[in-house]
Amino acid sequence: MKDNVTGGNPGQGGTGRGSFSGRMGYVLAVAGSAVGLGNIWRFPYLAAKYGGGIFLLIYLILMLTFGYALILSETAIGRMTGKSPVGAFSAFGNKGWMKFGGWVNAVIPMLIVPYYCVIGGWVAKYLFEYLIGNSVQLAADNYFGGFISNSGSAEIWFFLFVFAVFCVVAAGVKHGVELVSKVMMPLLVILAVFVAAYSVTRPGAVGGITYLFIPNLKNFSIMTVVAAMGQMFYSLSIAMGVLYTYGSYLSKDTDIEKTTSQLELFDTAIALLAGLMIIPAVFAFSGGDPGMLKAGPSLMFITIPKVFESMGMGNLVGGVFFLMVMFAALTSAISLMETSVSTIQDETGLGRTACCILMFVFMLLLGTASVLGGGVWSFISILGMSILDFFDFLTNSVMMPIAALCTCILVVKVVGRERIAEEIKSASAFKRQSLYNFVVKYLAPVCLVIILTSSIANVFGWIQM
Repeated sequence: MKDNVTGGNPGQGGTGRGSFSGRMGYVLAVAGSAVGLGNIWRFPYLAAKYGGGIFLLIYLILMLTFGYALILSETAIGRMTGKSPVGAFSAFGNKGWMKFGGWVNAVIPMLIVPYYCVIGGWVAKYLFEYLIGNSVQLAADNYFGGFISNSGSAEIWFFLFVFAVFCVVAAGVKHGVELVSKVMMPLLVILAVFVAAYSVTRPGAVGGITYLFIPNLKNFSIMTVVAAMGQMFYSLSIAMGVLYTYGSYLSKDTDIEKTTSQLELFDTAIALLAGLMIIPAVFAFSGGDPGMLKAGPSLMFITIPKVFESMGMGNLVGGVFFLMVMFAALTSAISLMETSVSTIQDETGLGRTACCILMFVFMLLLGTASVLGGGVWSFISILGMSILDFFDFLTNSVMMPIAALCTCILVVKVVGRERIAEEIKSASAFKRQSLYNFVVKYLAPVCLVIILTSSIANVFGWIQM
């Protein structure tokens, strides 16, 4: 089967394909992809909703097992073939399910990045307002609802965000994606530490810290496990085609296992910092009521501005917070567009610039539908969801578990775990090989089926999550 792999190594593969300058560039680029809006607002509200410390414990266990195995698999196959998802799957055969597996991995980022940029536009708008000193207005009731229902204003900020992402990706892998990640990720960490330190030192914040870090079995339920699996899956860029694509840019002397461990550490650190930024602050603001943290997506745009304004220095802290969120949103959106451009480039043979322009136009068209869905098209409902919420459900709750299942089948039934181990061991000790073999064959498929079925059952009202 080895002879069927035609992609080649990064730098030696398809014409015009980029590559990272080294291991650190790759780690920061992948971390930039993984550390996004999911870490900043999704982790804190899920942790609050599903048990605090017990949720955190389960999340860490799943990330070090399930997440580890999927990251290694996608990265190793990407480097092995030198291709983005479609080419990577096709390199091992032309069976129908393999073509489907490649394309479902490839299409996911194409569908996510347009609506993700809509949210990025919201972040840009809030950052601008904080910078000009409008923290009081941002904390007012109905400000957020009024903004997103104004399709013209929301469209302008969406366009600006998309254009910024386009400029970075058009600059290439080394001089665009990697360079921006190297600058933004360290700054993101510094800003996160600042906001977290401010939050945990507020009067009444100790209750939030205790709730986040001390596991309480009384808060455990089966939905704690399901939610932790979903968050781990969401936050590590698994099944988005990103790791296949970034893996294809790696040289053979890069230690994949070590970079995976660094990614796990970086992603967890940011998730914990996000928890420390938000949970203690909201606890202090609400007098110890964890219910205020369960607001979901509105937490970042409605609750947090009120919290910062109540603490004083609303413009300063809010500006720093949304600058950090802007960095997280940009790096994730860049990775999603880069993955999409790589697929188009591999499958059409077009130059990078042409592929960037095609993806830019597609993002504008599909993203505008999501913008209008919050305003003049708000009457449109799909399964009871707005256009943006529907694309989020379709990609994250349905397509991503299916894509990851295809990866597990590819590894176990086609490529072989021994072949994956050979690829990893070309520059890694592969100390967790036994764990990897068990997870990718048994644990991961079971977890993915649970995520898929529970998500679908929830949207149809059969279970409550």
